[in-house]
Amino acid sequence: MNDDQDLIRRALQGDGGAFEMIVRRYQQPIVNYVGRMVRERELALDISQDVFLKVYAGLASYRPQFKFSTWLFKVASNYMIDYWRKKKIPTVSLDRSPEDGEEDRPVQVAADEPSVARQYELRELRSRLDAAIGRLPVSLRELFVWRHVNGLSYEEMAEIKGIPVGTVKNRVFQAKEMLKNMLEERP
Repeated sequence: MNDDQDLIRRALQGDGGAFEMIVRRYQQPIVNYVGRMVRERELALDISQDVFLKVYAGLASYRPQFKFSTWLFKVASNYMIDYWRKKKIPTVSLDRSPEDGEEDRPVQVAADEPSVARQYELRELRSRLDAAIGRLPVSLRELFVWRHVNGLSYEEMAEIKGIPVGTVKNRVFQAKEMLKNMLEERP
């Protein structure tokens, strides 16, 4: 497998196949991140495509001394910040449950095929977890998803957000505590 630096070099020299390999390598992590942020699959796919267009347009500004995935998530994070600014995020109380008629669809995640009973239990748990993640403040949700869905290190997240590592750790801890409290509540 070609490393990121080689693919970037080739893409900058006009090799479209090299950039396609970059997209294939990072598409699922970016879609997962964006999907957890917007909680709508089609929108997540559209935004992810826009993120890769921005990456392609800005590829010459990437500095090889930094890890490419960190730079990529920084681009995605900046895109999401702009998206939320334009959208005017509705605020939701963490103490209330969705009202009648409100849709709360989690992003679908592929799973192995356990028994029907286990599938039901997992669906129920996943639904509760997705709903709880969706109720986290955006700043905590983003860091939680990066850490526990995308597997980024605290150092990578700190670099992306431009904040101290200790702050990142504190916010991830806050997100976990809030999720734990929300999940302990009975629906």
